[in-house]
Amino acid sequence: MTSRSTRNGKLPNIRGGNAAKPKHSIGYISRHRVLGVFVAALVAVVAFSGTFAAASYLDIDTTIRNNAVKVISSDGSSTSPTTIDQYAGKTLNILILGQDTRSGSENAAIGGGDTSDASNHQSDTAMVMQISADRSYINLVSIPRDSLVDAPSCQTTKGTVAARYNVMFNSIFATGYATGGDIASAASCTMTAVNALTGLDISNFIVVDFSGLKSMIDAIGGVDVCIPQDTEDSYTNLKLSKGYQHLTGTQATQYARMRHGTGTDGSDIMRTTRQQYLIKALLNKAVSKNLLTNSSELYQLAKAAISSLQLSEGLASTTGLAGLAMSLANIDSSHIYAQTIPVEAAPSDKNRVVWSSSASEVWAKFQKAQPLTQSTQSTSSASASSSSSSAASSTASSSSASTQSSSSSAASASTSTSSSASASSSVNATTGLITNSSGQLIDPATGGIVDPETGTIRDANTGQYIGIADRYLQYTVCGVPAQE
Repeated sequence: MTSRSTRNGKLPNIRGGNAAKPKHSIGYISRHRVLGVFVAALVAVVAFSGTFAAASYLDIDTTIRNNAVKVISSDGSSTSPTTIDQYAGKTLNILILGQDTRSGSENAAIGGGDTSDASNHQSDTAMVMQISADRSYINLVSIPRDSLVDAPSCQTTKGTVAARYNVMFNSIFATGYATGGDIASAASCTMTAVNALTGLDISNFIVVDFSGLKSMIDAIGGVDVCIPQDTEDSYTNLKLSKGYQHLTGTQATQYARMRHGTGTDGSDIMRTTRQQYLIKALLNKAVSKNLLTNSSELYQLAKAAISSLQLSEGLASTTGLAGLAMSLANIDSSHIYAQTIPVEAAPSDKNRVVWSSSASEVWAKFQKAQPLTQSTQSTSSASASSSSSSAASSTASSSSASTQSSSSSAASASTSTSSSASASSSVNATTGLITNSSGQLIDPATGGIVDPETGTIRDANTGQYIGIADRYLQYTVCGVPAQE
């Protein structure tokens, strides 16, 4: 496996039987696709911090309990869920999975395909979310579906899935579902793998599908995003003009999943960055609508979220969600640090990627419960180091041929950054970026290089996409001041 660091520095137990059993397992409560997942979770969680009538509370509580799913431990035994303690002040790590399914008329309508696809259960989106103990920041890292990884053995409701090596990350969810026949098995196997790959001990997850994401976004009244160029995708029938656009639930869902046409390079990695951007836009929308003080709208949103998500049993608690909601009520959206795990072209297949050496640095911050940010000094150093890696950058390719070409261009651009290590050390208060002495834009959180036309952030060493500079994109491209 490509990112193996654990807290004790040892390799993960790929056979899944010799180490102490992790607390992760299986369990949930509803349905939906990935990035809405995170916002839906936050919004649902925040929703509970409002004042509800007793009937409303009982209604939501009943929905949660009726949809809860049993947890399956890593050794196959049943375990009692550890419910989130709203007073504990602990760091929370949650795995977010987007279920790519055509089951149900609405999922089929959004995802395309025919009735024969209904039994096909995939997960093309995976994110690890960390909520800090003091609730001052949130880390969010996307794991590309095309990552080649080693998957440890895992338990399902119908038996054990053997360890597999050098497999696509999204195959873990599919294999778990095919073996166990349920979402619990699919999500648990994925969580087992993520824990082994990252050295974390995640014990809770959220699963979302197409229909759920659409419903959540419609419940909040749509979402506003900045489109950097005219976009048209015949696969999803999405057509958007350059500029600040208001998207419906269906449009936003298609924006999150598109990989074809204009406005994208066909890669899954670029898609992960749009998903991260959409998450921030949704959160900003929720805050701008003063949902915490609008009990009626808050209640409808909470209902939509709870009915649209499948939550592990540890999250399926009304009081637990209420406590988490209250602790997140004042979080600043600028303190949501989102990025894609650093990757590079897989030596064995140019259309696949492996986690780069710097991926371990990202997971180390999760292990230490630190925000995914860099100091200005380290950002300059990261920019400077791009010169020594120009050879690797020029050959780095993404999970598509078109990305391979664009990555080379980005890598070439990163080379020129080397001569400007003495970049301006100040972060622009409006865009949130640093401009170095050669005029390049640097993201201070990741040290990545920002494309001035699209706001996309590329790894300074590999040229691969790692995020979107949302504040820069909105203010510079669309002329919308960044929200404080």
